[in-house]
Amino acid sequence: MARTFRRKQSAHPIADLNVTNLIDLGFILLVIFMIATPLMQQEQKIPVNLPIESVSAQPKPEKERSESITIQADGTVHIGDRGYSIKQLDVEFARFSAETKPPVIHLRLDAKATAQQFVTVMDSLKKHNLTRIAFDTQVAR
Repeated sequence: MARTFRRKQSAHPIADLNVTNLIDLGFILLVIFMIATPLMQQEQKIPVNLPIESVSAQPKPEKERSESITIQADGTVHIGDRGYSIKQLDVEFARFSAETKPPVIHLRLDAKATAQQFVTVMDSLKKHNLTRIAFDTQVAR
């Protein structure tokens, strides 16, 4: 009787799953989000003492493009983080109103700013038909 020294052929599939690539992908996405998150929060760079309102239910904002206008107590006006004079504001507002869908204007007014500064900016907004305005305030604690 002859002896065979070959191994028996197994017909079952290998059930190992290599997850190393998935773990690498997860860490890469984590790093990307850690880097990108601070870049998305550039609106709040200018420190402003906002007026205080009583506690009320706030409507949830829609996902639309918005521009932040900050009026500080010393009279400087900022769009985003760039300072502008009143004449330069007219140029920027004209550019906003020329767009097919103008942005929502978030008006941030320092509590110590004068009413004249506020009225001047509002007149310029009305002149360029930018009527979608939200006023940023602090909530009383």
